[in-house]
Amino acid sequence: MALAGFADTSSRKTVAPMRKSRVVILLLLPGIAYLGLFFLAPLVALLITSFQAPDPNSFDFGAYVYAFEWQNYVAGVAEYWPIFLRSFFYAIVATVAALVIGYPIAYFIGVYLRGRASLQAFTLILVVAPFFISFLLRTLAWKQILGDDSWLVTTLKSLSIMPADGHITGTAFSVIFGLTYNFIPFMVLPIYASLERLDLRYLEASSDLYSRPSTTFFKVTLPLSLPGVVSGTLLTFIPASGDYINASDDFLGGPSTQMVGNQIQSNFLKLLDYPMAAVLSVVLMGIIMAIVTFYVRRSGTEDLV
Repeated sequence: MALAGFADTSSRKTVAPMRKSRVVILLLLPGIAYLGLFFLAPLVALLITSFQAPDPNSFDFGAYVYAFEWQNYVAGVAEYWPIFLRSFFYAIVATVAALVIGYPIAYFIGVYLRGRASLQAFTLILVVAPFFISFLLRTLAWKQILGDDSWLVTTLKSLSIMPADGHITGTAFSVIFGLTYNFIPFMVLPIYASLERLDLRYLEASSDLYSRPSTTFFKVTLPLSLPGVVSGTLLTFIPASGDYINASDDFLGGPSTQMVGNQIQSNFLKLLDYPMAAVLSVVLMGIIMAIVTFYVRRSGTEDLV
């Protein structure tokens, strides 16, 4: 009887985890289906397109056939490597600038305004408020402000700060400025989330031990907020690397400031060179993944990958 009771109990314990695992799988199915349909399938299609070759039997412009044309990657990297370097340079500078501007804002909201919920909520709304306006409209507004006929440029020229034939739009400065402005909220919010959970007693203990404010920041505050810094830099760097709005001729960029996103758009929509557009997209994703993996491992926050 005792053996029978033990066997019955053990069988129940075995069935319970199996039922839980089935429930978990059923709950995950919608998400898995969504990722498979809208992420994995387009990614596979992009890879296949990158190996396409022009159709020799068709005279239609933009006609391609499926083939293993690996030379597409060689030609793409050889032709566009300067634009890749420029894109990542702009993205890195914009990310650093957003960090320099965004960290004090996040610190002010998450530490100095701790305990003042209404004021804290109001400042967070101010940070998120630009999202209420279209990305295109915000960038177009800065084009009007930084344009050659704007009050800002004419004032700078009248004060001899800028040369008479100088420009702001169409330069690297304007593109990096646009990237920094548009992605600052992506930097502020993750850092704020880390600082908002920071135990202020650590800062008080550091002060009680006669540490300077700078020492407290670099030895206590910054290490404890590092996950937010890493998340913010990733959320800023990744979209900035593939951005094609700010560097466009129609907005803040010019012919000498084109980024990879602009070349992908041009190859896909204007030149109808779908394989080259796919090659640039795949190479861009691969480089970003390599940079992000290296950065996260060096920062000691592998759990974010």
